[in-house]
Order: sequence, then C-alpha cells, then structure tokens
Amino acid sequence: MRYTWLDEYLLKKRAVTKDLKKEWNWIRYQIGGKMFAAVCLDGEDKPYYINLKLEPLEGEFLREQYEDIIPGYYSDKRHWNSVKPDGAVPDELLKEMLDKSYQLVLEGFSKKKQREVLGLTCCGTECEKCGAYGSLCQGCNEVGGKVFHAPEGKACPIYQCSVSKNKYATCAACDNLPCQIWQDTRDPSLSQEQFDATVHDRVTNLKGEYDGF
Repeated sequence: MRYTWLDEYLLKKRAVTKDLKKEWNWIRYQIGGKMFAAVCLDGEDKPYYINLKLEPLEGEFLREQYEDIIPGYYSDKRHWNSVKPDGAVPDELLKEMLDKSYQLVLEGFSKKKQREVLGLTCCGTECEKCGAYGSLCQGCNEVGGKVFHAPEGKACPIYQCSVSKNKYATCAACDNLPCQIWQDTRDPSLSQEQFDATVHDRVTNLKGEYDGF
C-alpha cells in the first residue's frame, strides 16, 4: 500500500481506536465504537481496499472522477466507498475523505454523546485533567454546564451560548471561535500568557489546529 501514512494519520485523531476484525480480516478504525474507516486485507494480509464513508452525492462524484474509487466493498454502497490502496487517488484527497468519514460518524451521535466520546466539554476542556474534577465539579457534560465557577444555579456562559442557545455539540461549530465570551470567562488567577495557552489547548482539542486570535 502506498498510503503508508494512513495508520498514524488516523490514530492521531481524537478518541480513535483500532482493532482487527478477524472474521473479515479488516483493520478497523472506530470512534465511539463505530467504524469510520477500514483497511481490508487479503489472505496474505496485504491491503486490497480502504473503506470509508461519504455523503452519497460526494461519493458518486468522486467515483466518476477516479477509477480507483468504487462503491463500498461488503458495505452499504450508497454511503461507503472503497479506495484501491495502490491507485492514483492523491494523498491529500484521501486524507480529506478520511476526515469527512470521521466527522460523519461522529455526528451520527447525539451532541451530548459527541462531547462524551471526545472526552471534552463544549469549550474543549478535558475535565479529567482539571484539578477540580471529581471534587468541586462532577464535569461539565454531567451537570449541564453548571460547573463550580459558573454563577450559582446557572450554566457557564460558554455552555449557555454554545449548547443551550446555538445547539452546537461544541464551540468548534462557531465561526467566532474563540470569542469574547471566552475572554469574559477568563480565570482571573491566570496571567494573559497562561490564559492564551489554555485557549490554544482548548481550540486545538476542538479543531486539531490553532491559528491564533
């Protein structure tokens, strides 16, 4: 297979797990227990297809453009597609297709479940890494945003805007990320440099990259 980067690329995605389905001889990549990509192996354990999910119209379009993309092998042929591992599909296009497959499967969960699967709050915080988790706070997702530092009896303003008002799974869906609300809810004990570092980490958790303010 010429796409030697594929395994490392997929395992870098948040919350991705990998296994071998022995009955099929498929290496499966999953999020939340659901497969979004697979490398199908032959009897000699050599890859012969890469399976991934796309919106039906996009899948149909790409099949017309590339003879090395065909309807999904042993899969729902409307939503799944198979890419020949030694074909001519450009690396960047395959990465884009894999990204979309990951996102489609993730978005198949409820918005709350998406946050749980990713292990993140709506603002990209990893609760389990917070010193208050399990003592002062039971976790943003668990308490509906009514975390220990929010106004008494109310949700954190970020949660209120992102989840309650705009119905986002996370702030990653917002074009204004990170917004003024993030600034307004800054922990006053942090220096500007420390706060900027937390913003960087949270946006990276949500989007996998950060371009600055």
